[in-house]
Amino acid sequence: MNQTIQDRLKQLSALDLAQLGLNDVAYVKRVVINDQVGFAIHAADGNRIGMAPDRATAFAGIRQHELEPVSVH
Repeated sequence: MNQTIQDRLKQLSALDLAQLGLNDVAYVKRVVINDQVGFAIHAADGNRIGMAPDRATAFAGIRQHELEPVSVH
């Protein structure tokens, strides 16, 4: 059976996906807490590792820690 890359990616578990960029990537997601907009910073495994008041600050903080920022929509 010859699977396409897309088929193989669909079979990855949540743990597999988390481990893909665990040491290289941090995700940024816009959140609203107490009617205030902020940007949550998450490790590849989904754990929240920080907050920032705006997207630019979140990205700068991530890069300062030698990680690659990625936006989550």
